[in-house]
Amino acid sequence: MHALVLVIIAACVFVIAYRFYSAFIAAKVLSLNPNRITPANLFNDGKDYVPTNRWLVLGHHFAAIAGAGPLVGPVLAAQFGYLPGFLWIVIGGVLAGAVHDMVVLFASVRHDGKSLAEIAKAYVSPYSYWLVLVTILFLLIIALAGLSIVVVNALFNSPWGTFTVGLTIPIAFFIGIYLKWLRPGKIVEATIIGVALVILAVFLGPIIKESPLAPIFTLNKKELSILIPLYGFLAAVLPIWLLLVPRDYLSSYMKIGTMVLLAIGVIVVNPIIKMPPITVFINGGGPIIPGKVWPFMFITIACGAISGFHSLISSGTTPKMVANEKDIRLIGYGAMLAESFVALMALIAATVLPTADYFAINTPPELFQKLGMQVQDLPYLSALVGEELAGRPGGAVSLAVGMADIFSRIGGLRHLMNYWYHFAIMFEALFILTVIDAGTRVGRYLMQEIGGILYPKFRDHGWMPGIILTSGVFTFCWGYLLYTGTISTIWPLLGVNNQLLAGMALAITTTFLLKMGKTKYIWVTGIPMTFVLITTVVAGYQNIFNNYLPKNNYLLAVISAIMIIMVGLILLDSIRVWIKIVSLHVMHDKKKQFIKF
Repeated sequence: MHALVLVIIAACVFVIAYRFYSAFIAAKVLSLNPNRITPANLFNDGKDYVPTNRWLVLGHHFAAIAGAGPLVGPVLAAQFGYLPGFLWIVIGGVLAGAVHDMVVLFASVRHDGKSLAEIAKAYVSPYSYWLVLVTILFLLIIALAGLSIVVVNALFNSPWGTFTVGLTIPIAFFIGIYLKWLRPGKIVEATIIGVALVILAVFLGPIIKESPLAPIFTLNKKELSILIPLYGFLAAVLPIWLLLVPRDYLSSYMKIGTMVLLAIGVIVVNPIIKMPPITVFINGGGPIIPGKVWPFMFITIACGAISGFHSLISSGTTPKMVANEKDIRLIGYGAMLAESFVALMALIAATVLPTADYFAINTPPELFQKLGMQVQDLPYLSALVGEELAGRPGGAVSLAVGMADIFSRIGGLRHLMNYWYHFAIMFEALFILTVIDAGTRVGRYLMQEIGGILYPKFRDHGWMPGIILTSGVFTFCWGYLLYTGTISTIWPLLGVNNQLLAGMALAITTTFLLKMGKTKYIWVTGIPMTFVLITTVVAGYQNIFNNYLPKNNYLLAVISAIMIIMVGLILLDSIRVWIKIVSLHVMHDKKKQFIKF
């Protein structure tokens, strides 16, 4: 199978879905009103609420939702073959993920740009408000641990990669200071300098690798598992203009630019997908994902098809920037289709590798030996990139090798594959570190909100003792999971919790649609909600009893059980409201018929 065939099929489906299905949702289900004033215009304060050009909002929204999930999940799910992942990315993106993002964004815009928790409080109950807050907090802890472990597995014992990624932190500091004090307002100038410095970091890597400084940047997994949470803590307590904003700003260019290059590379090179459509591991027993294709493939791909994390963005900064309701279709539905396309590119990049090489990279050496496979090109690829590639599970390395392989085939650039590889590693790490710094800061806000129950001063976001304490506690929680976990334990936990949040968001928005009088259209959110929740609860149950408890991972088992129970309580609370709404509608209809009679 040629990769270009999959790209063409997916592109056609996405275009048709956007043209017709999103138009149906916009006109019939949501009844978008271009004449209705949006929160951005109503509360325009020049800070949080700012009416913004729809294309700029689309770029912001895509950069915010497109973290590492659509890169890592599809790569790990390739264990089952390329076909299951391809089908779920395309079908799930169209019918579940894009619907989820669009409807949550609409609900937030109609509710003054408030968060998902506030929407639950207004349309379900105050009881659900607190459950949603705690659920989101749990998700963030697990997500940051799961994404960080991908960076750890990519960078351990890699001085070139560690130096390159590490140098992006002082670069972000410099750009923040540059825009704040040295050259205020010179965004284009700062962008050119920042991007140039980031690319320079890649080319300085081999010099550092061969220098006396190499041991400083040759870190083991435990050392990296301490340094990454320390970075998250600093990002949560430092001024937002100093680290978080310049890093995210520069990362957005790397994200978009690299994926465009990869898409062009796939079109030009048109590589053959070497992974079979379906592997023997669809029935379980796989070395990467501990379960059968259903339900585990659906929680592994996560962000590439539907992601609960997106609800935090769709009810966070984005609704405060929407200038016109008609833009919700482009921003909510369109950005998710773009992310699904990114997920497809990641799947292709991983599956163009020989099958045995893919498994050799993504499984520990002792486990790979039991598979009875013989590596094909891996020693040659390791020599080209200048790194030992075997035994680096997590998806990042196999994705980087696949991307580098595609890039290096363009114009006879094979001899530069080591640079392409480390550029791809940096690109992935920037994706992940962007989520880590923003996620840790959001987690700090949530802990301050919850801590305010006991001591109101915690809710003062300018109170430094509260900032340091809540940032430290939150960072320790996800840092502990990172330090003690592995990709095979943390990623399934992340997938379960992420999809549970997606199902919860769909339940809340279904309640919102019912209260709007859109009863006949609730299947739009109800069908994906039902599928996602059933699939995820089954995966969570199997994860607890087949993966965690047999290995004495009691902490992860308890976290999974708590998340399932909390989302179940939110669903029951929502169903209670649904029954009440439908009963009132029935009574109202009977009353109208009686009066007419």
